[in-house]
Amino acid sequence: MPSLFNRYATPFITGLFLVSLISGLALFFHIGPSGFHGMHEWLSLVLILPFGLHVWKNGRPMLGYLRRAPMAIASAISLAAALAFLVPLGGSEATADGPPPLVLANRVMAHSAAELAPLLGSTPEAIVAALTAAGFNVTGEEASLGEAATASGKSAFELAAVLNSLAP
Repeated sequence: MPSLFNRYATPFITGLFLVSLISGLALFFHIGPSGFHGMHEWLSLVLILPFGLHVWKNGRPMLGYLRRAPMAIASAISLAAALAFLVPLGGSEATADGPPPLVLANRVMAHSAAELAPLLGSTPEAIVAALTAAGFNVTGEEASLGEAATASGKSAFELAAVLNSLAP
């Protein structure tokens, strides 16, 4: 059985890396089907197993890399690049409440159909009717849309999709 793992570790790393590469590029450039997001996340997690087998199979050469400066330098640069995405710059990046678009979406959901109707070029009645038709439990034009989503067991994303369909 170990020889089976050894034979397939590198081919699986190659195949899964190519899937991750292509789906990652598609996500970066906002092209391709929506399934690329789940594909990229899940198959990148699956990549951990053959990577671990590859490291196990090539343990001695890996130890040699770990004893030399290029591995330390590459690791430090990789860590710095990763940290650059996590450290807020000038207040324009993610806050404790999340990334700015998500914070804005949550603030919008805190408002009622009556408050959002002018922004959407619609009427409160049309918003309530569309949400009700989509299965949301909206108690009235003055009720918070976020509360309506929660009470209906639906996400803010589902509610936003309905609101988006109303926009001209």
